[in-house]
Amino acid sequence: MKTLVTGGAGYVGNLLCKALLGAGHEVTIVDNFVYGYTPVLHIVGEPKFQVIKKDIRDPDRDYLKDADVIFHLAGISGYPACEANPNSAHLINVQATKDIAESLSRDQVLIYASTTSLYGPHGNECTEESPVHTEFNLYSLTKHRGEQHVMERENSISLRWATVFGISPRMRAGLLMNDFVEKAVQERTLVIYSGRSKRSFMHVRDSVIGYLFALDHLSEMRGGIFNMGDKRLNYSKLDLARMIKKHVDYEIIESGLDDADVRDFIVCYDKAAALGYGCGITVEEGVAELVKLYQFFTPNSFIRPI
Repeated sequence: MKTLVTGGAGYVGNLLCKALLGAGHEVTIVDNFVYGYTPVLHIVGEPKFQVIKKDIRDPDRDYLKDADVIFHLAGISGYPACEANPNSAHLINVQATKDIAESLSRDQVLIYASTTSLYGPHGNECTEESPVHTEFNLYSLTKHRGEQHVMERENSISLRWATVFGISPRMRAGLLMNDFVEKAVQERTLVIYSGRSKRSFMHVRDSVIGYLFALDHLSEMRGGIFNMGDKRLNYSKLDLARMIKKHVDYEIIESGLDDADVRDFIVCYDKAAALGYGCGITVEEGVAELVKLYQFFTPNSFIRPI
């Protein structure tokens, strides 16, 4: 197929592009490269890979017309980034998503990167039919509004991802698991807010497999919203901190303050699991991988090796 990946130089996007190329698809990425070019250098030489340097807010979207499937990953991701850039969060996560959806023909497939953070401080098991709670979080609010625009099309799929972690050529430090391990290894201290709140986690490589899974199951998933993750990977923040402590000697400090990014839920993944999707990488394996990384990878720490 002719595939297009918005945000193809991002944390998940660059790995998705490599996987799509490996499966024999033609791949074009659209990215403004705000985080640099390094993440795609390992695939630029592939003959079926094309790069378009462009911001998705640009009204010229001629790049969409030839794609059979559009993976829409571009956006401002996470609570801190959206709170720091509220206007851009609306323009990119909502308006540009709406414009992309409306620019496509009926035959083109749009696969949207949504998030389980929409469920907010739910406190219960969440299915795709559960109410969303986006009033606490600009990231959740803008991603949900983007999802609503996407799902106005019949030929769309929305994938609500668990919180990803793990190593990618374009690392993201703000992800909870990555952040926890980085602080444990490099600062030997971790302050935890709302430590007993739960959410689901998944390795970034399992999310890539999930996108390919959706591509292979278009007939069953078309027009639907799917929680993407694995019920075995539901953990509290304290669970994760204690798991990291098995690998790193560090201090865990439980703060009495609430986390500004309010999430507390257990996610049900039965809908995707019924089609055969599940995660293959455990949180324990991810912790060990990240501990190895952050012993030498120090771009975000105030502590620098001598």
